[in-house]
Order: sequence, then C-alpha cells, then structure tokens
Amino acid sequence: MDNQGRFCRRALMICAWMLLITSSISFGARAQDDTNGVTVSIQGSTSIAKTDDNFICATLDWWPANKCNFGQCPWGNASILHLDLRNEILYKALEAFDHIRLRIGGSLQDQVMYNVGKAVGQCLDFYKSDNGTFGFDKGCLPMDRWDKLAQLFNDTGAKVTFGLNALVGRIKIDDDNLFVGDWNSQNAQDFIQYNLLKGYNIDSYELGNELCGTGVGERVEAKQYAKDMIKLKQVVNSLFPDPKTRPRVMGPGGFYDEEWFNIFLQESGPYVVDGLTHHIYNLGEGKDRELILNRVQDPYYLTQTAQTYKDVSKAVDRFGPWSEAWVGEAGGAYNSGAKDVSDTFANGFWYLDQLGMTSTFNHKVFCRQALIGGNYALLNTTTFVPNPDFYGALLWDRLMGNNVLATSHNGSPYLRPGVSVLIINMSNSTTFNISLANDLNFFPEPRITNKDVEMQQREEYHLTPEGGNIQSQVMLLNGEILRLNESFDIPEMKPKFVNSTSPIVVAAHSFVFATIRNFQAPVCA
Repeated sequence: MDNQGRFCRRALMICAWMLLITSSISFGARAQDDTNGVTVSIQGSTSIAKTDDNFICATLDWWPANKCNFGQCPWGNASILHLDLRNEILYKALEAFDHIRLRIGGSLQDQVMYNVGKAVGQCLDFYKSDNGTFGFDKGCLPMDRWDKLAQLFNDTGAKVTFGLNALVGRIKIDDDNLFVGDWNSQNAQDFIQYNLLKGYNIDSYELGNELCGTGVGERVEAKQYAKDMIKLKQVVNSLFPDPKTRPRVMGPGGFYDEEWFNIFLQESGPYVVDGLTHHIYNLGEGKDRELILNRVQDPYYLTQTAQTYKDVSKAVDRFGPWSEAWVGEAGGAYNSGAKDVSDTFANGFWYLDQLGMTSTFNHKVFCRQALIGGNYALLNTTTFVPNPDFYGALLWDRLMGNNVLATSHNGSPYLRPGVSVLIINMSNSTTFNISLANDLNFFPEPRITNKDVEMQQREEYHLTPEGGNIQSQVMLLNGEILRLNESFDIPEMKPKFVNSTSPIVVAAHSFVFATIRNFQAPVCA
C-alpha cells in the first residue's frame, strides 16, 4: 500500500521553520511509481511560535547494563555512571552541535543520591533487587565521576539540564504507589552548591521523573509537588542571587495529565516553574516491531500527539505564562525502543515529524531519549557510531531557525513541510515536486531578491536509506554514505546546489532539508 509523500512539518527559511498543517485527504493504493506536483504556501509575515536556541536535546540515562527487556539488554555501558567519557566519537558527536542540550535523568533518577555533604554513607552502584523500583535498588553518583562528566560537558559546549531525586524524605503509604511528605532538599542543595563552587555551569535543574498524574512506578500529588518546586526554587535563588547566572527550575518531567498539570502550575505560583516538562512515548511498547514500523509511517497516527502538545502549551498560557513548554524526554517506543526500527532510518519519520509538530505548538526544547543507550539511541551503544537520527538532529540544529512559520499545501496528508524547509516523504512509491509560494500578502509570488548567483542557488540536503531499505542503519546524504573517517570525525554535511526557481524533488522514503536564501519572510529578517 502506498504511503504517499509526507511533508515533515517544516518549511524553513534560513531563520525559521514552517509547519505544514494538513487536511484529511484519502488516497487509494498505487502499484506503480508516481510523481506528484505540490505547492506549499509559506506565511512569512508573522511567526506562529518560537523555539529555544538549544531546541535539539538528548538524554543521558542511569540504566545499568543489566536493564533488559524482551530478551535483550540494549544499554551496555551507556549509563551515566559507566559511559566511556574518553571515547573520541562521543566527544566529536557532542561538539558537532551548536551547544547541544543534554538532559541528565531517567527512570532511576529518583533513587540516586549524590556523594556530597553528609547524606550518603557508602556510595554504591545500582544493583538488581526484586523490591526495588523498576527492579533496581538505590544508586549513588560519586563526585569524582561527576567531575569527569562536567568536564566533558564543558569541553564540548553542551548545555546541561540535571534531573534531581524528588523522592528523598517521602514515604509510601499505600499500594497505589503514592508517596507523601515533604521533599528533603538537603542532598540536592549540597549537590547544587558543589556545582557552584566548582564553577560547573548547569543551565537548569529538573525535579523528579514521571511522578506526576498516575505516575510510572511512583507518584506524588500535584499540590505537594508544587510545594516542593517552591522549595527547589528557594534553594536555587539563595545560592544564585544574580538572576543572570541563576539556573532555571523545571518540572514535573512526566506524562501529561490535564488536572494534575493545571493544579501544579496554579499551586506553585508565579515565576517558580521556569519550564513545564512532559514526556512522549506515543508509538507503544518496543517489543512489537512491526506495529512500531507501521506507526512511524502513518501520518494519521502520528498527528494524534498534536493534541497533547496543544494542551501543554495551553496550560502554560493559562496557568504559567512565565514558564515554557518542553518535551523533557521522548523515545517513541518505550521500554528501550524497538530494535531494528528505533535505531534505523525509519525512525526519522517519527523523530523529525515530532520535532516539527512540537515546534509549532510553541515548545522550546525537545529531548530525545537517548544520546546513547537502548535501541532508540542517537549513537550506537557499542560502537558509538551515529545512527541515522543523529544526522537528522544535526541538520536540524544547523539549518533550522527559531521562528516557526505556518504553511499549507494542496497535496497528500502523507506529505509534511517543514526558509530552511524540512520535507518528510513517507510514501514508498511517490515522488513529490514541491513548489514554494509566498503567502505574505506583501508579495503574491516567491521572487528572486538578489541577482547574485549564490543567492539564486538553493541548498538541498537529501537524506535516504542505504539500498532503499528504511530499516537500514546507514544513511546517505545526497547519494553519499555518511560515515566517520579514520580520525572518527563526523562527516561534513555538504549540500547540493539547485536553482531556486526549480521545484524541490522529494523522492519516496526520504527527508529533505532545503535552505532558500532569497525567500521573502519579514519575520526572519
């Protein structure tokens, strides 16, 4: 069956990205290859949303090597406690971005103590326990290990959001996994003060992981959580009296629950929660590979998540206009991702589409689970070699701007635009010839504004899977395999140049980033 062309949700200029908002159009199956012409109208006079400079984000997790699902143990030594920080590929992968954001956290973060101050006796690693949450007992972060991590982040220019343990001091009162009592902030305060004294620049601190709503493993009521966020804010404010150097405070870092989130924002009050963080795993459990593979190519299924992004953005507007909406963790398929899907070209249909969708709903940051570890990693857990989504994230970081522009088109719902433009074609047989129209009202048609030859050239980056197999872990850029050289350098991402008046040709099962330098969009000026 034909998955006709899917336009990613972006049509960007150098400064901005555009979201394609599609209508529901049904198409029958096609047995033969096909080519369709589509016109995309770009509304460049005003933006509909704006992202953070560090929109691209990836997570580092606590899962140890013996975290296993579905008969496989895909985490290896990717844990925060055991990751090889001297690996050249890791260093160069981080450095390739313009200050990539790293979120330190995950399911085990509410069992982690920091070996600073008087709160910790023996500083032990996580170990298997039938009585432990998620099958593991409490762990500890040694400060000499943290020093090495902080050095890596500083050397590579990474911006860090650190997830704090939010269960210290609480007690479990029933079989519903409800934890009550005030958060004991002492160990977190000692850790934050340690970072201050060491000169470690932590951009933000996030309290807890997946404790909101019904919780995942454990939960805390919204009013209590709000009270504890106020305490964290007070700790940060007292240690950092200068607002210019003060880390931000984020939360709750879990799945969206309308009532819980609304109460949380209202009870915490003005200027406490700087970032409202929520998690997205909308593809289902990773064990069902065929189901996940089908879902990543289904635009109707993927679009369902738009309601969550819209609701979170609306909650911020109504109850926390001083705050920002963030996707604090998103891996697509939960329980470590889907092997042979989450780490392949196919996952880009989901990943790039979600980047586009969240941006249009005024989300400032999108944190991908994970940088390394599990089946959904941007880097191979064993070799550190980049998986296909790494290159999609890197091009987004380099090409897409902060201002989000609205777009519309007259083509298939499988086609999503993303002046730089991102276009995702999910079709397995249809090629699309994309013409861009400027819906500015000021200028009825796109037009050349500079006679310089360079300005008349459009930069295009066509990403395709090796051999046309979307489950390949090898990605091609403009027909050339993206691979590390003998020095483990990240390959140059060179565009091909095309006359800007010609259509953008988007092959079946491909992603295209295009930068149009002479496109009139006043909001990007």
